[in-house]
Amino acid sequence: MAQYQTTRAAAGVRTAEIDEGLRAHMNKVYGLMSVGLLLTAAVAWGVGTNDTMIAAIFGTPLKWVVMFAPLIMVFAFSAMINRLSAAGAQLFFYTFAAAMGLSISFIFAVYTGFSIAQTFLVTSIAFAGLSLWGYTTKRDISGWGSFLIMGVIGLIVASIVNIFLGSPAIQFAISILGVLIFAGLTAYDTQKIKTDYIAHASAMDSEWMAKSAIMGALNLYLDFINLFMFLLQFMGNRE
Repeated sequence: MAQYQTTRAAAGVRTAEIDEGLRAHMNKVYGLMSVGLLLTAAVAWGVGTNDTMIAAIFGTPLKWVVMFAPLIMVFAFSAMINRLSAAGAQLFFYTFAAAMGLSISFIFAVYTGFSIAQTFLVTSIAFAGLSLWGYTTKRDISGWGSFLIMGVIGLIVASIVNIFLGSPAIQFAISILGVLIFAGLTAYDTQKIKTDYIAHASAMDSEWMAKSAIMGALNLYLDFINLFMFLLQFMGNRE
């Protein structure tokens, strides 16, 4: 009986340690994501409100480099993450966030500042609710992953095709699907970050945990940015 109570007490302490570690891990994920978003916003605003820079970038073939650079960087980051140190991965993430800011800076030349701020606020509220649900729900939504990833690939292909077609109907359909897909990914990615931490908490590899937090921040950052951009197409008032 005494041995059982001792084992149960030890298990309780271990569970408390995991819970405390999980909270710290999630705080780091959201902190990194927030810094990335602030960096993106600063670069986007700095470039987007400068008519000379907008013309130099988006009025020349350079726009194709700026538009596709973040996509290439995401694939490169996924391939390199195991070879990078935690500090190197964090630096890469911030560099990517700055490149994303440059890529979406055109929104300040297209939409009113008020509508951009309004959409950002709506996105923040929606993201917070979806992420909270993904973190607290007892339902296993890991099965969503494959369908959502296929949806993202479909969105990328359709968006690239529509760059050349310029069809408003296709763009409208892409925007609706984009909001739904990235809303689902927000909940899915949050739960995955939580379950991955719990699964590896016993190992307590600090380097792995640090890089895991960065990858989690990147995933949630991408969910937020894409949700914002798709919502902006509905809520944005053009200049």
